[in-house]
Amino acid sequence: MRVLIPLELTAPEYKLGQASVPALHPSGSRDKDGRLHLSIVNLDPNRPAQISTKIVGASAKSITGRVLTAPAMNTVNTFDKPDAVKPARFTGIQVQGDQITLSLPSKSVVVLEIQ
Repeated sequence: MRVLIPLELTAPEYKLGQASVPALHPSGSRDKDGRLHLSIVNLDPNRPAQISTKIVGASAKSITGRVLTAPAMNTVNTFDKPDAVKPARFTGIQVQGDQITLSLPSKSVVVLEIQ
């Protein structure tokens, strides 16, 4: 069973024509073993994002992550290129004390597991 964790994130707007939405969307949960899971989507197809956060009420002994991104928004897997889009190890994590800084690629989904 997972328990949702409320998150707040101030993010720049991604604009396309007259429409705009927040470029970053987070989701957080804690699993039955106490591990925190943080997912962040960067909707901006052109700009990476850097965010910093603190874990309040817990310490991060280890953080691992996966990222899903591609060279272009319309990149797809095909029979000729079945691995054009696939999850990879996420290395854009920096930890200093209780501060975690993430460097998110453009057009990406990043999922972290914090123990």
